[in-house]
Amino acid sequence: MKTAKRIFVNLPVSDLSNSVDFFTTLGFTFDDQFTGDHASCMIIGENMFAMLLREEYFQKFIPGKKIADSEHSAEVVVALSVDCRDEVDKTIAKALAAGGSECRDATDAGWMYGRAFQDLDGHVWEIFSVDAKRMERAMNGHKR
Repeated sequence: MKTAKRIFVNLPVSDLSNSVDFFTTLGFTFDDQFTGDHASCMIIGENMFAMLLREEYFQKFIPGKKIADSEHSAEVVVALSVDCRDEVDKTIAKALAAGGSECRDATDAGWMYGRAFQDLDGHVWEIFSVDAKRMERAMNGHKR
């Protein structure tokens, strides 16, 4: 397979309208071309999308399997890179204010900083930033 042109992460949601409101509060927008009664296409970045699918519609894509119980298990962590630590903290604050919950302590390697939240349906989203200059110094230090 050649390099994919786009990525669509499909996520089941119990209430599509509430999920759209939640992610709109975080600053995401939606593509009307791929949005309808059963799904909303959230724009994550250039050629990166999350398809928020009503659970009964999502089920059609996984015949013979059950939707994971996100309260007790996780199948994926959606990790999004942002420009700086401040943007990490602001995004987490927005998620918490909109009804999400922080699911682990912050990780801080000096050159990389990240935090994670669960959305209204228990999907885990990690927001992180990398300071390229500090990373290069740290990696060069390990080569000694």
